Amino acid sequence: MVETLPVGRFQLQQQRLELKRWIPAFLSSHKTLFVLLWIAAFGSVFFWQWNIGGSGFSIFAKVGPGRPMPKMRPFAFNLTDFGGVGDGIADETAAFERAILAISKFGKRGGAQLNVPPGKWLTAPFNLTSHMTLFLAEDAEILGIQDEKRWALMPPLPSYGYGREHNGSRYGSLIHGQNLRDVVITGHNGTINGQGQSWWKKYRQKLLNHSRGPLVQIMWSSDIVISDITLRDSPFWTFHPYDCKNVTVRNVTILAPIFEAPNTDGIDPDSCEDMVIEDCYISVGDDAVAIKSGWDQYGIAYGRPSRNILIRNLIIRSMVSAGISIGSEMSGGVSNVTVENVLVWSSRRAVRIKTAVGRGAYVRDITYRNLTFDNARVGIVIKTDYNEHPDDDFDRKALPIIRDISFTEIHGHGVRVPVRIHGSKDIPIRNVTFRDISIGITYKKKHIFQCAFVEGRVIGTIFPAPCENLDRYDEEERLVKLSAAQNVTDIDYDI
Repeated sequence: MVETLPVGRFQLQQQRLELKRWIPAFLSSHKTLFVLLWIAAFGSVFFWQWNIGGSGFSIFAKVGPGRPMPKMRPFAFNLTDFGGVGDGIADETAAFERAILAISKFGKRGGAQLNVPPGKWLTAPFNLTSHMTLFLAEDAEILGIQDEKRWALMPPLPSYGYGREHNGSRYGSLIHGQNLRDVVITGHNGTINGQGQSWWKKYRQKLLNHSRGPLVQIMWSSDIVISDITLRDSPFWTFHPYDCKNVTVRNVTILAPIFEAPNTDGIDPDSCEDMVIEDCYISVGDDAVAIKSGWDQYGIAYGRPSRNILIRNLIIRSMVSAGISIGSEMSGGVSNVTVENVLVWSSRRAVRIKTAVGRGAYVRDITYRNLTFDNARVGIVIKTDYNEHPDDDFDRKALPIIRDISFTEIHGHGVRVPVRIHGSKDIPIRNVTFRDISIGITYKKKHIFQCAFVEGRVIGTIFPAPCENLDRYDEEERLVKLSAAQNVTDIDYDI
């Protein structure tokens, strides 16, 4: 006797059999498996974004002033937990100090995070601690107290010999750190504002007896990250990492007036190693980026080079100085620097290397690639007579070596003098390479590609026509013409 299954049970059994046949075929399809993996990954990202309230994918980002601050350490505190007010009037210095003292006790447990909520937080300088994240919420602004008496005095930097502007002590920075590890300063584009206007005025009026201090200075430290914030109106250099390793500056906006804000450099790596500066916008009253390594005999004695530095994806402006500089204080040496994918606009100079007799050391293995100059007075500058010294005791036989520098894919328009390379008999410039250069000029003078005491080569056709000091090669790097005189001087000092 054959058992007759009810219609419902029969259909269910058939569905199960079909499912058993369908699953292996489904999973055997690489395309379908990829889709499944993609959905799982997308779901993971969704879950991660939902939990941290981050700003990655805009369709998931929580917008508005109430956007939560992600927890980036095992422990997190708010500045208000330590008496912070945030009205722009109360002195928050003690609140910052109490908070950082508390955070310092969590170093062996992964560190802790200090959240600065929306508001204006007026403070005198304070010190960071290791294994710390300083997180600035959207609409949070740390303001530096303008009374210089509240800014501590510090010894001169050992590689400079004395304060950069005065003999003797120097003012410290608004946010400071020494001998630290694992420090992060980040946020939802909150701001650190040095309120430098009073400093600039007193400097011009010669009312200060000590050198001005940076906005943020980290010294003798490693594993430092600064990201997703705005730094503005520094009294002096804005971010100054000194003798540090493994430093990252990413997605940072740095602002100061383009005039009347003296020496407000954007980022000054100084005797630093293994550093990345990327995805930043900088418009300031001096160099946007200036790589340094000490000053004359003091820098030579200190002996710490800046090396292995990558600068990429920047938009920068400097009406007073240069977009990206190396030097002039480079007496510990500078090497292995790559500058790529950079737009320099409305600037006095685009990229510059500057040094002098007495500096010693070297600038070598420097690569510039894919740069755009938009309305710059001078495009590329190498200068060897930047005669500014800490004192008269520098060694006049300490001659820097400048060599192995390449410029590739350099384009732009509205440039008055595209290239000015000013070597000297004592400091010749060696092995400079130009390739794929096309710069529209605004100054129709005979000598617009200017050279003195330089040896190198031009590969392919470039515009404007290069100076006679350089050897010519075709696109396949076959020699076309040797330079007749590498020591020809063709510099226009009036520009």
